[in-house]
Amino acid sequence: MMKGYFPEGWLSDTVTNKKKIFTPLSITQAMQSGDILEAAVLMCDADHNLIVNLGCMNGIIPRVDGAVGIKEGTVRDIALISRVGKSVCFTVKCVETDSGGKMYAILSRREAQIQCSDNYISKLTPGDVIDARVTHLETFGAFCDIGCGIIAMLPIDSISVSRIAHPRDRFRIGDDIKVVVKQIMPDGRVMLSHKELLGTWEENADLIKAGQTVTGIIRSVESYGVFVEITPNLAGLAEPKADVSVGQQASVFIKSIIREKMKVKLIIIDSFDSYYVTPIKYFTDEEHLDEWYYSPPDSVKQIYTEF
Repeated sequence: MMKGYFPEGWLSDTVTNKKKIFTPLSITQAMQSGDILEAAVLMCDADHNLIVNLGCMNGIIPRVDGAVGIKEGTVRDIALISRVGKSVCFTVKCVETDSGGKMYAILSRREAQIQCSDNYISKLTPGDVIDARVTHLETFGAFCDIGCGIIAMLPIDSISVSRIAHPRDRFRIGDDIKVVVKQIMPDGRVMLSHKELLGTWEENADLIKAGQTVTGIIRSVESYGVFVEITPNLAGLAEPKADVSVGQQASVFIKSIIREKMKVKLIIIDSFDSYYVTPIKYFTDEEHLDEWYYSPPDSVKQIYTEF
């Protein structure tokens, strides 16, 4: 798999990127090499051209070069307006001088995205583990930049084994995460998953022991008990308790761990309102997964993913 293409914002502060936009000469050299650079958008003018701060000069990304799909009408201009104040990737098309003798560069984000798509995203296959940045959250899932501002979808039911009410229960906009390619759609869109990187039931259960009291988040309150998330891929059932509600942080006593049934029995010691997000821990550094088995081999219920 071809590396070297990253979500927007990853390159801006790198030494290499700063050197390439440091002088008119370095920008010209980057143009000749076809390099992808990054810089912050200062403004979007009335014609929806993006004005970019290159440091030694300003750059202009014409509206039609603002993103793949703008010219074709398949992407709305809000995709350009929303980049103000944020970093964007681009290639340099030319360097010009205005009537006052001031230099400026004509840039293309569209060309950077085409390069990324042709050389990287089009070569992805289901099971590939890649980097992503969370850009937008909806009730049904998280939108993620997987390279040069190209967006892929991470459905809510693929975020973790522990169920959440909204992706904001797991992520914040701007989070850098690992994802696995779940499916390539006929139109080239990429569908993502995340839960397969968060460890199996056994790997998560090995982090705790019966008799310990740990922190969790209440995810569901039922008549027969309260489901408490201990890690994103491990939840336990606590005995019913009055005056608890979904989203509260809880301290829970681990009563027992039953591996063959994938059950963790809990007792809620205390619950309270608190801004708390369960830390995300990745259990693999593999670049590709062919399959993933969440359940222990001897478990009655089998949960797995084949890519």
